[in-house]
Amino acid sequence: MSIHSELQTEGQRLVIEPARVNGDLMPARSAINAALIGMPRGSFGPEAEEPQSTTFTQLLETADLGPFTATGLAPAIRALRAIVTDISLELPDLYSRLGCAEMLACRKVRGSTSIISNHSWGIAIDLTIDGRGTTDGNDEVMAALAELWPVFNRHGFWWGYGYGVQDATHFEASDGLVRSWAEAGLLGAPADIVLPRALAFGDRGPAVLELQVALNAALKPLRIVEDGLFGPDTRMAVFALQREAGLPPTGAAPKPVLAALGLV
Repeated sequence: MSIHSELQTEGQRLVIEPARVNGDLMPARSAINAALIGMPRGSFGPEAEEPQSTTFTQLLETADLGPFTATGLAPAIRALRAIVTDISLELPDLYSRLGCAEMLACRKVRGSTSIISNHSWGIAIDLTIDGRGTTDGNDEVMAALAELWPVFNRHGFWWGYGYGVQDATHFEASDGLVRSWAEAGLLGAPADIVLPRALAFGDRGPAVLELQVALNAALKPLRIVEDGLFGPDTRMAVFALQREAGLPPTGAAPKPVLAALGLV
């Protein structure tokens, strides 16, 4: 099925269902990034800063990708090279219009005081189309990104339009892609490292949003913001749920917590 047959228009505005765009892909998780890639620096603020860790910077690469130059984690740059090549062959009219607004940028997620952005590890990229990096009221940019999304998806990149607060110019390596890089020995992480599977502090995305909605339903009148960001309030709500359900108080949400909420 072509992408155009899946999209609908409402007047002149392109409408896409966020829940449908990423399939089985999950966004990269900060705890997994820290375990497999390492920490780029010791602290993060609201604005982009340079990495501090020399171990981390040795994993970076700067490359001319054709329509733009970018610096990021070396395997992410290699993946982007393949993505851009596919775009040049399949969407040649869009290829020359592409630009990079941001890739490597050590900072917190915009609007958050606790969640580290995946830009910090150089595995996310914010695109521009004809130099424009926003989709607010811009149907032409949104339509172009809708053409690009399937190409990024099939290379294992998550489209930021799937976040609770849509970020349509944002694409990032998925959790599975980061894990595959580690398994291939591209990140220097120990081969036998045990990775957390539970939703936990620092995670973001649809699974976190679903957790927040379920917590609000289960813990009335307690209510947390349903923003898809697993921050301090969500962790405290999980503690409360675990206490009520007689579960170990970890503040994370493994399968027993999800089961108590009816999510599995």
